[in-house]
Amino acid sequence: MADIVADLSTLCFESGLADDEKKLLYLRARSAGLIFCGCAIRRRTAKIRKPVAPGEHDDLRVGILGLGHLGKQLCLALLEKTKIKPSHIKISTRRPELAVEFVHTEVECFFDNRRLAAWADVLFLCCLPSQIPKVCVDLRSHLAKHCLVYSFTSAIPVTRLAKLLGHDYILKPKYDVVSCDTVDVWLSCSHVASALADPLLIEASCPLTMKGGISLGLNWVCAVLYILLNICTSASLGSSEALLLIKSIFKEKCGDTVQLNAHSFINSSYASSLLSDEPFPWISLMDAQIRETPLLRFLSSSKSVQQCLSAAYKSQMETPAK
Repeated sequence: MADIVADLSTLCFESGLADDEKKLLYLRARSAGLIFCGCAIRRRTAKIRKPVAPGEHDDLRVGILGLGHLGKQLCLALLEKTKIKPSHIKISTRRPELAVEFVHTEVECFFDNRRLAAWADVLFLCCLPSQIPKVCVDLRSHLAKHCLVYSFTSAIPVTRLAKLLGHDYILKPKYDVVSCDTVDVWLSCSHVASALADPLLIEASCPLTMKGGISLGLNWVCAVLYILLNICTSASLGSSEALLLIKSIFKEKCGDTVQLNAHSFINSSYASSLLSDEPFPWISLMDAQIRETPLLRFLSSSKSVQQCLSAAYKSQMETPAK
């Protein structure tokens, strides 16, 4: 459909702004950047899955709570840029009848937060901060112990969210934003699924080398690696096998140069007594995001490992999801 106001400048959004208000237009680019980074990183997080034990379902089940702009962009990105089956994506929204983009897919839309919580392996919270208390009441006691809750609600600290949910397996990015001259890089990502193929935006969204006035700390990266470790623990993999699997993330770009061992993840006394066929202990995601962990110290002291992590992220973003 043609845009009938395309050439009518007086009807454009900017035309109604005073000169001092136009200085705030960078906020539009920043908002687009946060949505893109959130969907890009969530795209990788959504595919985290433990090895399957006999009798378990073998496909990741993804729940999206909230179908505003962010929820829609996330769902479209998962459908177009990953191999998660549409039938394994469900959405809970107050207005399921408005989910017209997904009518011809197998994505199921309904309004039942408890049902979604009980079903999902990964649950993305895409609701407004004002809705969080009510949402948490719905979800509380319905989340499986190992269901990963990913929150993009920046106004609610992860510790507060854990108390509201009665659930501590939560991952929440903590973005820092600063003024800069490159914020306009995000203006080209109005459609996230298409933008995820743009090398410039992939580069800008890399967690350890973010651009465009947005940055994400090492604690978040540590939390993601601890999630991978927990997946191995839940599958009863020995520590040696778990380390091999995690090292495989870096192997394509960095070979065997990344020297990860048990001491990189857990305290020295525990690591020294850990047998090769013994699983790692379960790691608290709360601690990983708010405290100094052995992994945080290791990554902070190794720029080469940080570079390998960045290279691995870019490589996975630029190749089809497996």
